[in-house]
Amino acid sequence: MDNKLMRGALIGAVAVVVLLGSFSGGFLVGHFVPIGNGESLSLPFGNADEPPAISTVSPDQQSITPDELETLFQPFWEAWNIVHDEYVDQPVDDLALMQGAIRGMIDALGDDHSSYMDPKTYQDANDSLAGEYEGIGAWVDTTADYLTIISPIPGSPADKAGIESGDKIIAIDGDDLTGIDAELVRQRVLGPAGSTVILTVAREGESEPLEFSITRDKIVIKSATGEMLENNIGYVQITTFGDKTTPELRAALAELMAQNPKGLVIDLRNNGGGYLQTSVEVASEFIGDGVILYEQYGDGERTTYRALTDGQATEIPLIVLINEGTASASEIVAGAIQDYGRGKLVGVTSYGKGSVQNWVPLNNNQGAVRVTIAKWLTPNERTIHGEGLQPDVEVERTDEERQSDIDSQLEKAIEVLLDELNSSASQ
Repeated sequence: MDNKLMRGALIGAVAVVVLLGSFSGGFLVGHFVPIGNGESLSLPFGNADEPPAISTVSPDQQSITPDELETLFQPFWEAWNIVHDEYVDQPVDDLALMQGAIRGMIDALGDDHSSYMDPKTYQDANDSLAGEYEGIGAWVDTTADYLTIISPIPGSPADKAGIESGDKIIAIDGDDLTGIDAELVRQRVLGPAGSTVILTVAREGESEPLEFSITRDKIVIKSATGEMLENNIGYVQITTFGDKTTPELRAALAELMAQNPKGLVIDLRNNGGGYLQTSVEVASEFIGDGVILYEQYGDGERTTYRALTDGQATEIPLIVLINEGTASASEIVAGAIQDYGRGKLVGVTSYGKGSVQNWVPLNNNQGAVRVTIAKWLTPNERTIHGEGLQPDVEVERTDEERQSDIDSQLEKAIEVLLDELNSSASQ
């Protein structure tokens, strides 16, 4: 591509990044990344089917003249020309340079949750929320030195193989990954259903690395399911907050509530998050009125999200299961339930993802920019970022229990719920 034409295209791309701002119902996610071919790099909150609105340009941006903009970018174009004139392997890939420039600009913010996605990765980022994709099925953190497992998706190949929260992937197919960017590692784990990948992981408490051979598969996620347990207790598991979660949850609750359960256990363990609007809809099934969350911006302003009407389970006693893989949207729901005293949290401290990101698609299918725009607060104005939600009843689930398919956290949740039901009945 002619350098002059490319320069014009790049200025256009840079302008899009500079001028695009936040929009209502922004994406509340950062580094929760499912691994897979067509999986979501992160869980965007908002309506992925609707283009975001472009905010008004700030006064500082309006004051920049074309001449000042040209001067500001002069060092960039000098570097651009040096690469084209002197780099040993010619011709260089202009598109890769442009994408790298955007990526570098966002990285310069110094925010782990702001990033650039190329077109393919951005497309992958939206696929998993539709409910299916190919891969090993695990949420990961790409901001650490090594690609780190946030949580395996229940029933996925990663889960069945024994991958656990906190596992650090230190080698793939025998290749040492020390010093390799975690996002590049994530891409190496990608692959079609039926193919095999060998992951070597470092696990806290283990003196030697562990090796797992995992056959990738098509992951079909039923994001909300329900069943009746003993003692007339209803159990609802929510695994993500995607396109189908709200109708699936409402269908599961309708079936359960028709059986007149005494109480409900809501399982949000290993739920890495999803759409903001879905989190409000889910919380509204259990909270009849009031604030679900606040979105707090840097200038002190905030957006308030309130409960919707017609929830099916706004009065029934609740217990909510959380663990270290409970993050973002699932923390919104659990935090609201805890603040209103609608139910106790049982398990271990949640992940602690309390910042808000916007995913803003760039023009002409050039990927998207994710920018942190705010923090979210619980109804009692708590911020959980980096801290997580503290359970009301702490219960660890040991490796031995997982291997033996013993769920002490669920058992404790049922015990606490039955105790509360018995206490209410005796009053």
